[in-house]
This record gives sequence, structure tokens and C-alpha cells, in this order.
Amino acid sequence: MVEQQRRDPARDRVAVVTGGSGGIGQAICRRLADDGCAVVINYAGRPAEAERLAATITDRGGRAVAVRADVADEGDVAALFEAAESAFGGVDVVINTAGVMELSPLAELDLAVLDRMHRINIRGTFVVAREASRRVRSGGAIINLSSSVVKIALPTYAAYAASKGAVDALTLILAKELRGRDITVNAVAPGPTATPLFLDGKDQESIDRLARMAPLERLGVPADIAEVVAFLAGPARWVNGQVVYANGGVI
Repeated sequence: MVEQQRRDPARDRVAVVTGGSGGIGQAICRRLADDGCAVVINYAGRPAEAERLAATITDRGGRAVAVRADVADEGDVAALFEAAESAFGGVDVVINTAGVMELSPLAELDLAVLDRMHRINIRGTFVVAREASRRVRSGGAIINLSSSVVKIALPTYAAYAASKGAVDALTLILAKELRGRDITVNAVAPGPTATPLFLDGKDQESIDRLARMAPLERLGVPADIAEVVAFLAGPARWVNGQVVYANGGVI
């Protein structure tokens, strides 16, 4: 058996990170830039945060640009990938971080909320993954953001968990559809993680209770998730078609 020639798994690679101006997204962008990736920071809102992050990475000697795109709009997403190719010559890694979370008991669920989460969490992930499957270069990686709540099954999370269950299914099937391309497809499923998205609307008692769920007895932080994503984006070439739970042992 001929051993494949290996190169530095991160150096000189180009990563597109959707939702790159958010809490976990920013941590992922910083970590990948530290690992040597050129980073395309996608945002829909928070343009100032995205531009500031790009400037910070550049000032530290990295390569980064911020590009606005609605992940659920196929024209925007095509333009996002074209911007990445124009700036850095191609795309090797795509991380689907963009997402929204709104909580409600199912009996009280406003269907407009369900539709919004469907549009961003499901349609957005599908649109980006479809474009990635067409453009990512051999040796690359596609990484979707799922959620541990799919298995933890907490009350009020039904709509959000359902949207992330769809992400799990997409991930496992796309990994098989890309057979022969040398492209890995995985999902990372964070547990309770201290981000503005997670903390919004929760009282301190609820936050403390969720923190105690993990044997490590703390909430995750964005850097915990970025570490797992960086592993899948670089050296983890034999991890494929998996949902990796990054939750401190909650399940």
C-alpha cells in the first residue's frame, strides 16, 4: 500500500466560517487563523464585529476577510464562495456555524418561530453544504454545527432540537455522497456553552442548573468548541460521517 504524501493539515488552507461574527463562530475563526488557515468570516448581522475580527486576525499576521451573506439565499452563498476563491484561491474547509435558537413549549410554539429556525438552521445549512460539496478541494472538510440537545431532549427545545436533528441527518448522508473526493463531513454537537445565543433569556438559576449537568460542572466556552472544530478541520482525516459531542460529558 502506497502511503499518501502528507502536508501540514492547516497551513495554507482556506476556511469559510458561516456565522463567523457570533460567539462560537468568532472563536472558530481565531483558532483556525492561529493554525494557519486563511479565514473568510461570513456574517448576516453584526458587520462591525465581523470587520473587527478580520482586522484583529490580519494585525496578528493572519489572513482574513469579512463577507456578508444570507446563508439561506443561494445567490448570496454562491457569492460568498466566489469571494473566498477570489481572495485566497479556493476553499478547503467549510464550517456551518450560523444558526438561531428560540425556545418554547411545543403547545405554545409560534409557527413563525419554527419557520425562522427552519430557514436558517436547516435551509441555511443545506444551501451552504450544497455549495461546499461543489467547491471544496480534495483533502478538505465540511463541518456542521449540531447540538447535544438533540439527545439531551430538554423541555422547550423541541423546535430547535428538530432543526439540529436535520443537520445530523444531512451530515451523515453527505459524507457518503462525497465518496472518492477525499473530503470529510462531520458535525460538532456542543452542549450548554456560554454564548450570548445560549444565555439570552435565562435566569441565573437556570444557568447554574445547566452548568451542573456536566460531570466537569461548568458550562462550555466557545474555545472548547473551536478546539474540536480545528481537529476536524485539520488532522482528523480518519474521522468522517460522525456527530462529535462536545459537552463535557452531559450525555
